[in-house]
Amino acid sequence: MTWIYPLTPGTGESADILGGKGHGLITLRRLGLPVPPGFVIGTPACRAFLRDGRFPDGLETELAAAVRTLENTTGRRFGSGGGRRFGSGGGRPLAVSVRSGAAVSMPGMMDTVLNLGLTTEATATVPDDAMGRLHAAVRTVFTSWHSPRATTYRELNGIPHDLGTAVVVQAMVFGDRDEHSGTGVAFSRDPNTGDKAPFGDVLFGRQGDDVVSGRSTPDPLSELAAREPAVWEQLVAALHQLERHYRDACHVEFTFETGALWFLQVRPGGLTGRAALRTAVDLADEHLIDRRTAVRRVSARHLQAARTPRIDTGDETDLLTRGRGACPGVVSGRIAVTADQAAHMAADGPVILVRPDTSPLDMHGLAAAAGVATSRGGPTSHAAVVARAMGKPAVVDAAALTVDTAADHVRIGERLLPAGTLITIDGTGGEIALGKPSITTETADTHLDRLLTWADELSGDHSQRPAEARLSAAHARL
Repeated sequence: MTWIYPLTPGTGESADILGGKGHGLITLRRLGLPVPPGFVIGTPACRAFLRDGRFPDGLETELAAAVRTLENTTGRRFGSGGGRRFGSGGGRPLAVSVRSGAAVSMPGMMDTVLNLGLTTEATATVPDDAMGRLHAAVRTVFTSWHSPRATTYRELNGIPHDLGTAVVVQAMVFGDRDEHSGTGVAFSRDPNTGDKAPFGDVLFGRQGDDVVSGRSTPDPLSELAAREPAVWEQLVAALHQLERHYRDACHVEFTFETGALWFLQVRPGGLTGRAALRTAVDLADEHLIDRRTAVRRVSARHLQAARTPRIDTGDETDLLTRGRGACPGVVSGRIAVTADQAAHMAADGPVILVRPDTSPLDMHGLAAAAGVATSRGGPTSHAAVVARAMGKPAVVDAAALTVDTAADHVRIGERLLPAGTLITIDGTGGEIALGKPSITTETADTHLDRLLTWADELSGDHSQRPAEARLSAAHARL
């Protein structure tokens, strides 16, 4: 049986075998876009490991052969680093990343090991030899399928527990190599509004984990145009090409090393309800999809989210601060300053989880909270991605906000807000207000009106009915 598949255009297995990340990387290769060389350990190997508690027969042999192929492709030797990251010429060692990649996206829920082949600290386990550390890293990723945060995420999102994860092993590219290096996440359209313009975050001189963790506050993606125009032009062209391929909005993770752009992941979708609705209509106007497909792509949940309320920021509202909106919606709740506190307090009513940033370890608190606000991170940080996946309002990068878990309070400027204080957050404009202010709801939406007209044409029913009924009738005909 074959356990390992190369990241090459000829690999034809499905995402069920390769995982979404591996499948996407092969799509990128087929489109001629730059992807670091590597290979994928398929999901069947993970399921066998979790069932038997050991690598399946033949996997170690295939792993050794795949590493030799990677050495030949890159002209570098795995495990020759001795702690050196940036050698010159032929002296540069081969280092690899070892990342999870389930068939269904589970952002940040499983483990990742970077820089393997350079340091012994990466896995904090086993032997000094590089292959031994690679085996340990693969076992770490396999085992993280059953971590509490991953299990909780699957239960919240209805993902079966028996799928297992693929493991993507690739030659490292370094966003922290020099002043012309960096990393980021880019959407082909604004994931909150659907506006047709590249949107995302970029961090100069850092590695990818710094963006998605939210521990660092990145720059807007547009900064890339000014500082690295060649990388920007290549990125924008690739986003356009990917939209044509997927016939949908999409987002990528990327790293640029010494001015050379590399793609590390691509996925279609990832938009909020209002953005998904607008994008469906716009793609039909652009003749990338037909109107039937546009109607099919919009769900009742999207309709509900499209009627997004906003905080009324008039004189009566006690506005505490403003960050960046990361998932639209307005929600009121009591402040919780830790994930455990949020999970406990949620039994007595809505809570807002307020943190410097979030990590997969906060998954239970994010699940319990009605909304989340962070002082760091951008719209592609862990908090933002998870909030959008759960449809919960989120505000990030509220820099004036300081969380003191020891004192059990939040400071905003000179004001101290003890845990339990009622606040309201607006995930569109990024406002954080004291108490429960008035809200407004925008009713006019030309994209919604047009989509519902298409829905009526499909159903043949043009009577006055609620929007959900009009969409449901059209879906019944598709």
